[in-house]
Amino acid sequence: MLKGKVIKSTGSWYQVELDRGELIQCRILGKFRLNGLKLTNPVTVGDEVEIDLEEEEGKGMIKKILSRKNYVVRQSPRNLHNLHLMASNIDQAVLIVTIVQPNLKQGFIDRFLLMTEPHDIPVIIVFNKADLYEEEDFMVFEVLKDIYEEIGYTVMLVSALNSVGTDELKEALKGKITLVSGQSGVGKSTLINSIHPQLDLRTIEISDYTGKGQHTTTFAEMFPIDKDTYIIDTPGIKMLAFNNLEPMDVAHNFREFFKYSKECKFANCTHRNEPKCAVKEAIEEDKISELRYFNYLQILDEIEDINYWERHKDL
Repeated sequence: MLKGKVIKSTGSWYQVELDRGELIQCRILGKFRLNGLKLTNPVTVGDEVEIDLEEEEGKGMIKKILSRKNYVVRQSPRNLHNLHLMASNIDQAVLIVTIVQPNLKQGFIDRFLLMTEPHDIPVIIVFNKADLYEEEDFMVFEVLKDIYEEIGYTVMLVSALNSVGTDELKEALKGKITLVSGQSGVGKSTLINSIHPQLDLRTIEISDYTGKGQHTTTFAEMFPIDKDTYIIDTPGIKMLAFNNLEPMDVAHNFREFFKYSKECKFANCTHRNEPKCAVKEAIEEDKISELRYFNYLQILDEIEDINYWERHKDL
């Protein structure tokens, strides 16, 4: 039995880098689950695995997935009843967004953080394409920077075109395994290429007709930068929904809500209509962002709708 790390996932095959440096194309044996949840991809980039070599040279079979220190999981975009593993065993995540081309969907930031927060994965929120920002866009950036830095996230302003902020981002990636993600069209691959040109990731311009980005990364892949630095590039995300959460999961993983919730009258307060809610009081006193609260309510409504239909689909 040999040990290695999954560095690329292509659906039915997984590229495993053995501890001795050799690359093996592997399939999986049997079915794996994650805490009883259904997965579209039971093995993901970053997984430490044990494999057996097959008779055909360069081929193997994954027999065991070793314990994960963390993982990032999302609702499958193709099968709404299943989950899709994005990566595991990471040190941090970088979320790339932009205010223009395509226009910012601020709610997407909070949805992404809802994937990383349960495992206490540090997140750097990177606002890309600063070279395109006008005065109004910079004002929006400053507001959002204040919101997210206030609750403990790192926020950066960069331009891959003008190399603004790229040195600071490169330094933040050094010595870590970093998941890099973002919505289609935010310049993720271009930004990674500007920091590490040797990767030469494929890029496609935003569609002039729709104003939307196109997927340039098809499968998740881990790229070694040096001995201790790795980047996991992931396909662009169009939307994030949550079929694996309950309302209290959301309440507990909006970190500033959780901080104030200890002072709520009810232990299971959802911070909507309950009396003596410390979170709502904090919002009225401008201690919690109304933007974050609005996104929180939207997510709660969606999750309750999903859970209702799941419970009544067979009736």
